[in-house]
Amino acid sequence: MAKKSIRIRARHKDGITVVKALISHPMETGQRKHSKTGELIPAHFIQEVVALNGAGTVLMKTHWGPGVSKNPYMAFRYRGGQPGDEITLNWVDNLGQTGTGRAQIR
Repeated sequence: MAKKSIRIRARHKDGITVVKALISHPMETGQRKHSKTGELIPAHFIQEVVALNGAGTVLMKTHWGPGVSKNPYMAFRYRGGQPGDEITLNWVDNLGQTGTGRAQIR
């Protein structure tokens, strides 16, 4: 995967932290055919996304499948967090590849 596979931002307002992320990933279903050869393109999709705070506490965990679009965007909110705290987002795909993104809450 690309060096920077996740673009992530986190903002805190009135006790709520909003985290937004854009993940660079091809997200192939395994059902699409190559336009020139007609062969199936192998499945390649994110299976799990986990968000952690600076202390390592899991804030959010999702399980995805091949139905999620290429370069998925995701957002979630949670109570807590403070400006300056760090949020880490990790993903793992069906081929064992991983990606990580970090952001400080503003």
